[in-house]
Amino acid sequence: MTHLDQYLSILKTSLANNTFIKLSLGNYKGTEKNLKNIYVKRIQLKDGEKLSFTYRYQTNDIVKNFFIDDAITLITDLIALDKFRQSSVFTLECDVFFEFNYKNQTTFKKNDPSHNQLPSLDHNVQKQRLITANSKTYLQLLKITDEKGAVINSSQDKFKQINHYVELLSPLIKNLPKHETLQVLDMGAGKGYLTFALYDYLTQVLKLNAQVVGVEYRKDLVELCNGFANQSQFSGLTFSQGTIKDFDVKQTNVLIALHACDTATDEAIYKGITTEADLIVVAPCCHKQIRKEIEHYKVKNELDFLLKHGIFLERQAEMVTDGIRSLILEYFGYTTKVFEFISGEHTPKNVMIVAEKKSKTDSQRQELLQKIKDTKAYFGILTHHLETLMDLN
Repeated sequence: MTHLDQYLSILKTSLANNTFIKLSLGNYKGTEKNLKNIYVKRIQLKDGEKLSFTYRYQTNDIVKNFFIDDAITLITDLIALDKFRQSSVFTLECDVFFEFNYKNQTTFKKNDPSHNQLPSLDHNVQKQRLITANSKTYLQLLKITDEKGAVINSSQDKFKQINHYVELLSPLIKNLPKHETLQVLDMGAGKGYLTFALYDYLTQVLKLNAQVVGVEYRKDLVELCNGFANQSQFSGLTFSQGTIKDFDVKQTNVLIALHACDTATDEAIYKGITTEADLIVVAPCCHKQIRKEIEHYKVKNELDFLLKHGIFLERQAEMVTDGIRSLILEYFGYTTKVFEFISGEHTPKNVMIVAEKKSKTDSQRQELLQKIKDTKAYFGILTHHLETLMDLN
């Protein structure tokens, strides 16, 4: 019996005897672009037991479910055709590892089991969310839940969105310096979905003393949200009418601005830096200012061929705009991270910039200043709006 036959025999036996826990396929050498691994687990669906395959790509996951016999055939093909050169199966009786080495020779290892109980077969295991439905007044007023506290079908995406938002902010908030009262400013709050959820998390989950102010230009939304805050007995949550540019920011520990259009994001970052906020979180959109400068000056460089394609120019302007924003934040004493924020209404561009206060040495600041100048020169940018606000020109 070959090593592969031994491996597949243990897999089939574990599925037949109900001792199968999970399987993984790695070291992919096939032709499917960006595929990295496949993870397999057993699930129970309405039409019977199946094996669920999670195809892990570089930027996303795809899940496919197969009946047991079909799944075994697929696994056999994926290994035997040399697409995946490493495979592991875990059962209650043993852990088994199969591999092709660089000489195309096979190895087979059988170890003692590392698991002592079977996982749940429930395909829809409820995710533990930081914001729960639980008959909360503001969720009912915002029409996310019904009068019984259940999430309305048409609001499922919105409920997931506010939880994803809070999950992203949670570790950042926990890393903040201790304040007697945490001052949070949410600029461009809209109807307040995320503002309410953040206040709920700060005060009800983390048990912090927090004052949260949502800034919104539309008077009707400000009045609506203040009414909802009062009905929810959220005494530390208020909404104020104004624009990001004109709002007087006196003190804040956390400044948030999602979907601030074009230079409004720069205005928000400027206010966060000048008030020495511990945490600045922005999700920019509409990068018009830098795009106009790139189009106008048309500097010759290794990337100038992109300028003739509008979609490439747009994406380049987005990256350059936010890249310079990050450099300016770092110059003024912040560490920055840029990552995807999955949302619809608030940030269709799916980019979030997070800046946490951290001092820089003089030499680091000089290097950053030079990087800003070099970047502007390379892309033909006369000035970046945030640079002008911070008087770096």
